[in-house]
Amino acid sequence: MPQITLYLDEETDAKARAAARAAGVSYSKWVGELIRSRTRDEWPETLRKLAGSRPDFPLRATNGETVDVPRVALD
Repeated sequence: MPQITLYLDEETDAKARAAARAAGVSYSKWVGELIRSRTRDEWPETLRKLAGSRPDFPLRATNGETVDVPRVALD
């Protein structure tokens, strides 16, 4: 498993270690999860479940047709 070395100032290190303790995980696991969450290449499941959940959203397809919102001239 690859290893990395981080150079942090004392305050940042203390905050990160406190966050790891609060999450109940090791410092290494906490940093690894932070990196994984920032480099994810797909939308989180909780966000994907929101797709189509608003029936009044104006661009939602209805009866196989796309309904668009009225356009406003910007000039």
